[in-house]
Amino acid sequence: MKLAFQKPLPDNSRNLIRRLGYAEHRDPHAREISYVRRLRTDFYPRFHVYLEETENALMVNLHLDMKKPSYAGTSAHSGEYDGQLVEQEAGRLRAGVAAYQATPPEEPKKKGLWSKIFG
Repeated sequence: MKLAFQKPLPDNSRNLIRRLGYAEHRDPHAREISYVRRLRTDFYPRFHVYLEETENALMVNLHLDMKKPSYAGTSAHSGEYDGQLVEQEAGRLRAGVAAYQATPPEEPKKKGLWSKIFG
């Protein structure tokens, strides 16, 4: 499922997706960075997103990985690109981005004594 979030966004794409509960995933075979969010303590099933930035929007390609690839050397997996769970996660992402866009930016925190001495 593809989602588009219009810019400007409250933060860069990496920080935004991490605030929404996703962890960075570096696949040495694909040589690209993606982000995953587990449904349970096991590595699978998990939500998996790829981010693509355009001039006006952040494109999020969301799917649900049900299990790891079946054959060595392949990237094919049992992934779902639609369905109830994917729809719910898409709604959660939309709501999360909207909430961050509605939140005013935080003021810089005052530095304490130790930060003034060592920072």
